[in-house]
Amino acid sequence: MDMKSGLEELHRRRQKALRMGGKAKIDRQYKRGHLTARERIDKLLDPGTFLEMGILNQSDISGMEDETPADGNIAGFGRIDNRTVAVCAADRTVLAGAEGRVGTFNKERRITKIALEKGYPIINLGDGGGARMPDIMGSDGLSSMTFPVEGLRYPRKVPFIATIMGDCFGGPSWMAAKADFVVMVKGTCMAVSGPRVLEIAIGEKVTPEELGGWELHAEVTGQVDAFAEDDEHCLRIVREFLSYMPSHCDEEPPYVPTNDRPNRKLDEVMDILPDDPNRSYDMHKIIKSIVDDGKHFPLKPYYDPSLITCLARMNGRTVGIIANQPLFFAGAGGAGACEKAASFIVLCDSFNIPLIFLHDTPGFFVGKEAERRKMPGKIIVWMEALALSTVPKISIVVRKSYGMAYSNMAGTNCGADFLVAWPTADISFMMPQTGVNVVYHPVIQAAKDPQAERERLVKQWEYQSAPWRAAAKHLLDDVIDPRDTRGFIITSLDILRSNGRGFMSKKCLQAWPTVL
Repeated sequence: MDMKSGLEELHRRRQKALRMGGKAKIDRQYKRGHLTARERIDKLLDPGTFLEMGILNQSDISGMEDETPADGNIAGFGRIDNRTVAVCAADRTVLAGAEGRVGTFNKERRITKIALEKGYPIINLGDGGGARMPDIMGSDGLSSMTFPVEGLRYPRKVPFIATIMGDCFGGPSWMAAKADFVVMVKGTCMAVSGPRVLEIAIGEKVTPEELGGWELHAEVTGQVDAFAEDDEHCLRIVREFLSYMPSHCDEEPPYVPTNDRPNRKLDEVMDILPDDPNRSYDMHKIIKSIVDDGKHFPLKPYYDPSLITCLARMNGRTVGIIANQPLFFAGAGGAGACEKAASFIVLCDSFNIPLIFLHDTPGFFVGKEAERRKMPGKIIVWMEALALSTVPKISIVVRKSYGMAYSNMAGTNCGADFLVAWPTADISFMMPQTGVNVVYHPVIQAAKDPQAERERLVKQWEYQSAPWRAAAKHLLDDVIDPRDTRGFIITSLDILRSNGRGFMSKKCLQAWPTVL
């Protein structure tokens, strides 16, 4: 073929691929309220930076070549905030986004390999129903499309982000399950198999929303970190998450300058924290008062909301915050809180993000239901993650911190580099009113005035639980004025970073499972 004919053929093939599944299927995608795969990539990446790989791909199944432009997977490299990323986007207009051997198992593996070697974050934009039947049928078909185990041998080398942007079954769900961060568009579904397959295979009739809708993953499974109103919102969330993350595990997250003064006084916390120790308040307000410009990025906000896990910045540097939330169950954590904390510690430690703990918890949930959720094991998994983490850790007891929860929140001898309390701290194995009933029940019953004796013992317990005794024995590093908290954290982080290693961890948690 001469050069002119070759260029004409190249142009024809590229134009055909750019038309994706054709106008009718593109219009159907719009009618669903979604962007096309190419539009998603354009909105995700910095303008004009996308370098597509495999635009000329097509199915290797005879007779399907013309139906499979780019083999249904738009993939390549681009930049977000001027940092290189790898991106793969399922094309719903091509065979409903089902995965083909060429587009997914050849192209995607190749791009993932390059990203891991070069240290580029990987973003998977999911929107499809798993492997194509013609590709996966037969012993040779299934054998050629097994899950790529090599992708699991090098966990957390680079941030891996997955999105659920349509009804996703099979492959996109596996990608989400192994991702470091997952965003789901409301109104979509994430599950192993779709409703039609379930009805035929096991006779179960269920709607996509019941099977794997956003509320299920927000409140019950905890498998999704953030939720979007639509495609554009989803892509903005991805960009924002990446702004807190390094490109790879051998560097720190990017520094973001701020005009927020390091030693700014937190006068507002005096009004946020109630004088009555039994009154609830919103810990998000405390967090916003501490961090740069009042801005933080919650992960899994609806999953066991008794615990907050979020990213933020302190004097321009990314930090991870684990905080009890008194608005929900008084800050008492259950199995979900344990899973949430452990996975967040793993994420932060793997990507060199210091951890800040803010205590206000009456302890963990107890009782029959808690035991059925394997609470002892869940608590210890959190503790194991904490013990193996090697990023800097700063722990602050804001108000109550009782029992084993004190340890899990990086209390005394539990891994904090600096551990301090506010004057409002209440540290004990149990809240005073309950503890007095448990420990002193015979004494109270034998007293001439049981009610007066009980009140006396409660006041004694409260005095002993205040932070002064622990501080006197250097079981706490200090008791600080709450208004100085921002300055204390930033000064502490500066000290912990000035050892020549920065915030780099030893990566002891890098190979932990994504789903705990």
